Amino acid sequence: MTTLLRPDTDEGRRRLGAHLLPGGQATRFSVWSTRAREVQVRVNGQTLPLQPQGDGYFEATVPVGAGARYAFVLDGLTLPDPYARFLPGGVHGEAEVIDPGAYVWQYPDWPGRRLDECVFYELHVGTFTPEGTLKAAAERLPELRDLGVTAVELMPLAAFPGQRGWGYDGVALYAPFAPYGRPEDLMAFVDRAHGLGLGVFLDVVYNHFGPDGNYLSAYSPSYFTDRFHTAWGQGLDYAEPHMRRLITDNAQMWLRDYRFDGLRLDATASMQDDSPEHILCELAREVHALGGHHLLLAEDHRNHPELVTDYGLDGIWVDDFHHETRVVITGEQEGYYGGYRGHAESLARILTRGWLYEGQFWHVTGEEHHRGKPADGLEAPSFVYCIQNHDQIGNRALGDRLQAFEGVTAAEFRGASTLLLSLPMTPLLFQGQEWMASTPFPFFSDHHGELGQMVTEGRRREFAYFSGFSTLDVPDPQAEATFESAKLNWAEREQGEHARTLALYRALLRLRRDDPVLAVRTRRALSAGTFGAHTETEGLWVRWQTDQGERALVWNLTGQPLRAAHLSLPFALPPRVLLHSEGDPAQPLALDTLSLAPGEAALLAPARQDQA
Repeated sequence: MTTLLRPDTDEGRRRLGAHLLPGGQATRFSVWSTRAREVQVRVNGQTLPLQPQGDGYFEATVPVGAGARYAFVLDGLTLPDPYARFLPGGVHGEAEVIDPGAYVWQYPDWPGRRLDECVFYELHVGTFTPEGTLKAAAERLPELRDLGVTAVELMPLAAFPGQRGWGYDGVALYAPFAPYGRPEDLMAFVDRAHGLGLGVFLDVVYNHFGPDGNYLSAYSPSYFTDRFHTAWGQGLDYAEPHMRRLITDNAQMWLRDYRFDGLRLDATASMQDDSPEHILCELAREVHALGGHHLLLAEDHRNHPELVTDYGLDGIWVDDFHHETRVVITGEQEGYYGGYRGHAESLARILTRGWLYEGQFWHVTGEEHHRGKPADGLEAPSFVYCIQNHDQIGNRALGDRLQAFEGVTAAEFRGASTLLLSLPMTPLLFQGQEWMASTPFPFFSDHHGELGQMVTEGRRREFAYFSGFSTLDVPDPQAEATFESAKLNWAEREQGEHARTLALYRALLRLRRDDPVLAVRTRRALSAGTFGAHTETEGLWVRWQTDQGERALVWNLTGQPLRAAHLSLPFALPPRVLLHSEGDPAQPLALDTLSLAPGEAALLAPARQDQA
């Protein structure tokens, strides 16, 4: 007689779907449904009954092993398995029984990465290489190691419809997206990264499901609720035990079976939960109980420090740094950029306070409210800073990168890069940023028929506050050419300004790792301020004072050439130039010969005999 499996037991919480039994000769198929009276499994073309176990559970053990193809049949209706571990024919097709223990790990003793060691490199598997596969991406990992990044962050991999997309419309959370490769290809990618000393993180979407291929409601409508709504549709009911376990077990699967080092949680502000314990708290508790350095990072615009201090997450993607830095360089004021002044003074405040909004009124049209809380309880690594990421490029009408904005110079881009990579906060790079890639990253998808047209039009409505969506020829997200345009051109790395930028990134990441002062990951040693006579033509200074010594950064945002030795600062600048964002590392300068053109930055240190 089959034992009843409950979602709140150690055994039952991982038993929905198809699970290969020890020995690999039989598979247990389990379904939970509040709709169906009769459930079958169609496996390798043969339809077999699942036995009712009570409380909506149906189960059978079938003598098939890994590689078997199957689907469930509920009251005569054939449906994909929403708990499938692999969907080789797409989200509407049959699933494949997978043996997660078959892959032989080459680096099983990888210790993981602490957050204060991480330099994140965000990449999209489909556009990172011409082939757009995990195998091809794995071949590029040594170049990322040599660059100096320490952690790769993959955009979402959970199966979504079509042959291309960003991945934020996933519907089968346990199945890696088949066009990128098989589950063992993903394991091999993680394994190779670990062998090179790189951590691997995964972007996961636990706040909504995509509009095409989500079959959960066909099994039970109680996975979802009308108590909450998101910008993408009906809210997930985290108070429903099966939905809650679907989410928390999924997180553990990526970390346990695929050995990811951590997860980036998409749009946590939309993970609304009225349970006694918020779903984010449970995720943090269960993930950290796995041991090692498993990390959880929240994408959250609210500036709520309690995500770390109370909920137990490890870090937060901080919008304020990106937005203020961009407005400083571009002067943009559309949409949410209207909440930023674009002055060095505001940027200095972000560096000393962690973020800008600590309860001030957010005056962006249509979103007026008080935003944020002080972040005094957070240390530097918990703030993830960037000057580009997939959203901030892809949410633009043309998907154009920072340096492509009219009037932005290569010197300004490299100056901003120098600031980002010298700070003790955790930096994140977006693929190709290290060589100032010319390729855009527009939004792209592969929805068919009417849904595809709705996605195209809905995106234009969503970002209507950016004038480019009404005045420019916006690439059609559904067109394959839009996807192809986003593929990186690796050959340009060795050319002109691209090569110059790549050399700077390598030098900055080497300093970040090896310099005894810049390697200290604390906000307490950091101060920042401005120089210049006029509010709108200020430059930025940053100062590090640690037991290991002193460092200073100056970034010329004044629009005029400056002699560094003549700057009026509240402290004396150290005399030795560690790095000049436009200089030649082979020809080091001294402070008294350093001239900074607009946009340029420099890192300074005491004379060698003066260092602590």
